[in-house]
Amino acid sequence: MKVVSFGEVMLRLKSPGLERLFQSPLMEATFGGSEGNLAVALARLGQSAAFLTVLPENQIGRECIRELRYHGVDVSHIAMKKGRMGIYFFENGSNQRPSNVIYDRAGSAIAEIEPGDIDWEKAFEGAEWFHISGITPAISRKAADASIAAVKAADKAGLTVSFDLNFRAKLWNYGAKAQDVMGEIASYAQVLIGNEEDYQKSLGLEGPKIAADGSIDSREYAAMCERALARYPKAEYAAVTLRESRSADHNDWSGMLVSRKAALVSRKYSITDIVDRVGAGDSFSAGLIYGLINFKDDAQKALEHAVALSCLKHTISGDFALIEPGEAQKLMGGDASGRVQR
Repeated sequence: MKVVSFGEVMLRLKSPGLERLFQSPLMEATFGGSEGNLAVALARLGQSAAFLTVLPENQIGRECIRELRYHGVDVSHIAMKKGRMGIYFFENGSNQRPSNVIYDRAGSAIAEIEPGDIDWEKAFEGAEWFHISGITPAISRKAADASIAAVKAADKAGLTVSFDLNFRAKLWNYGAKAQDVMGEIASYAQVLIGNEEDYQKSLGLEGPKIAADGSIDSREYAAMCERALARYPKAEYAAVTLRESRSADHNDWSGMLVSRKAALVSRKYSITDIVDRVGAGDSFSAGLIYGLINFKDDAQKALEHAVALSCLKHTISGDFALIEPGEAQKLMGGDASGRVQR
């Protein structure tokens, strides 16, 4: 089954190791962005994956395409036009100092996307699944219009639509109300994904009550997901990631998958010495999509695969989940010792 995703890919500039930005005159330059991260993760797992975006017609844009192609992503429908690539600066946190992201993406090529830049009907040929995140419609009014056009075209073509509700407060500044745009996109989705803040701020749903000590009551999260399913009749699943943040280096990580029949909870991983948590939600989405496609009769296994894959992503620097086929399944099976594989 072919999965198509649509969104912005950016140039990621990161200070070395745990340094503050510009602590030394060095930056690590890679590429990243939610839907591109998902396409890379799926392709590396052996799933057919294509990525749609608009990139600048220059060397940086072409290098980005080469990088995506290197990981096995179909880039044949990426549009190239005049403009710039969005950038984000990343400073990795440590202990009580949180990580920090600074965006420089105004006026990027995809922010100026026009109708006709991407032929949705042609791009969806041979595909059965479409994925988008809430980041894309937050970029600009034009990107929001393209996002709505994309889910409508996917729905018309009979594709399963998954929507990662990613809410980015720093991006919603062009005048549109996030809940209006996100609600319209969500109405076309069969699979909703997010954390508790995403469901509340993207869709305006009542969120879970959080205990004073920060502990999670899965029943509260299940109720929130059930409210989402009640509001959006096309939705078959509402997934939620459960992150208990002890510090920048230590998180407890699990997830839930709620259908109209059951509320499933995954095992919990205690992740210490986090390398890079950026892209963890994207790898959760990739792992869930892979699981729902390949473990069709076992929703619990699909959820466990999503949580295991995203747990492993925390150990990898960069946006992309550079994970080999079978590694998530080993972790799901209890192989969490980290011993050298010989």
